[in-house]
Amino acid sequence: MKTIFLGMGKMGVPMAMHLQQNPQILDLKVFDPDLDRLSFARESGLRVSEDLALDLSKAQLVFSSLPHDEALLSVARQVFEHVNQGTVFIDTSTVSVRASAQVNALLADKGVAYLRVTVSGNNHMAQAGQLTLMASGPQAAWQRVAPMLHRWGSVQFYLGAGEQARLMKLVINLMIAQTSAMLAEALSLGHKGGLAWRDLWQVIGASAVASPIVKAKSVQLSERDFTPTFTVPQMLKDIDLILAEGDALQ
Repeated sequence: MKTIFLGMGKMGVPMAMHLQQNPQILDLKVFDPDLDRLSFARESGLRVSEDLALDLSKAQLVFSSLPHDEALLSVARQVFEHVNQGTVFIDTSTVSVRASAQVNALLADKGVAYLRVTVSGNNHMAQAGQLTLMASGPQAAWQRVAPMLHRWGSVQFYLGAGEQARLMKLVINLMIAQTSAMLAEALSLGHKGGLAWRDLWQVIGASAVASPIVKAKSVQLSERDFTPTFTVPQMLKDIDLILAEGDALQ
């Protein structure tokens, strides 16, 4: 199937590389407006689109992994302008429910099946194919696409025909933000009280509070490796989305 993947960020590249290994996707091209990201995509073995409008007009599947609402709306307009009826558009971004609903309204007029496939996990988990997938949109389109995404992660949930996947991603990221704050306070208490850093992580990782994300963090942080897998600006963006949705739901 002719496929385009838009957005070659730290999540987009490994997800596109997994798609490239799928025998059902015989012709995959990628694109990003950032030349450095395109260069990285090439170095990773991905084929870059040289004529995006033409490749979109031929695509049966269009994927995207984008940083914010404005990027999604811009890409959706390109999809609307260039793709043909019957194309499936699969977006994996963390964006607002409101912006995603706007995309749905736009693409419905074109006869494009719009799948919201949000993912839980960082770039390392994307590379390892250990993401959790949360999908919503047309169920027939999801049943068609889901088997192609098992290299992303074998844990997949179909949540409904609308924006359920967008809201579920915000629910998960709210819990991640709270977990980070909880760990910061708990570790500060233990460290200041004289507990050895590795002992802290060893016991926390074996305790009742050892969620998968806590266990994942313990591998890196027990070695005092504080390299971020998710940045503060990214989390602030997500918290803004969470607060906005909470306000909308009163």
